[in-house]
Amino acid sequence: MVFDPQPNRYPYPEDTDRHYLGVKKNNGLVFDVNYPYIDTSKKFRRSENFTRFLLNVVVFPMTYIRFGLKIEGKENLKKYKGVISKGVVSVCNHIHMWDYLGILATIRPIRAHVLTWAPNIRGENSKMLRSVGAIPIPENDMEATYKYMEVVNNYLNSGGWLHIYAEGSMWEYYQPIRPFKRGAAYFACENNKPVIPLVYSYRKPGWFRKTFFKQYAKMTLHVGEPIYPNLALSRTAMEIDLTKRMHDACCLLSGVDPKDSIYKPVYNHDKRVDYYTEKYGVNYKGSW
Repeated sequence: MVFDPQPNRYPYPEDTDRHYLGVKKNNGLVFDVNYPYIDTSKKFRRSENFTRFLLNVVVFPMTYIRFGLKIEGKENLKKYKGVISKGVVSVCNHIHMWDYLGILATIRPIRAHVLTWAPNIRGENSKMLRSVGAIPIPENDMEATYKYMEVVNNYLNSGGWLHIYAEGSMWEYYQPIRPFKRGAAYFACENNKPVIPLVYSYRKPGWFRKTFFKQYAKMTLHVGEPIYPNLALSRTAMEIDLTKRMHDACCLLSGVDPKDSIYKPVYNHDKRVDYYTEKYGVNYKGSW
């Protein structure tokens, strides 16, 4: 049976793709055609290697403990190792500030890159996010957008793992899979790469976690099997079809029949469905 935390603490926005977590700083970074969307400099590589050491020794073990994290379907990473080595896109629901750490811990030693909302890369966690593979998505600059897309395409075709939060934003401890934007399908179809569906589901926390961690749920990360673009379709139809199948797969992995999903699979300016409350952000004082 699916466990749904149903919190009313978090101020989920009306639009399903919107952010509610504020960014406190702006370091002034400009994401233009000259920005190194994937930094291959020796200086950055040294920083990245040091971060990777800290992740393996300290952060990943703490992630398992703090989240009560379990992994299901990890055998698919070994089963499809040959497919993955040629480049893949992955998608996942975004349900915690640090849920990407669980994904990195699961797929290691693979070093993935993740597409990231630009203000986050200008914010207080800028250096940390970059060191774990974050790529800012440029805004209001077509030349920069073409450059960023070229970099991402080259990365995928060199055998890289590209992660995308297809819902478009983070909603903490939210159980339903929100509509997916077509960005992940775009990159998969553009480069003829499969998509690996990943999903966080929840388990009921014990007294200790609820009392001392104020934790709504323990987490399980599910790893699905590759989903391939249907090359017989037109390009637009191919992206829509792949997005639907990605969403269906994520629903199934989370324990929900896609036919019972409260949201449509493909994003179309969808609004939040108030299925358990109409009050959000009760006593909200920020996120951890």
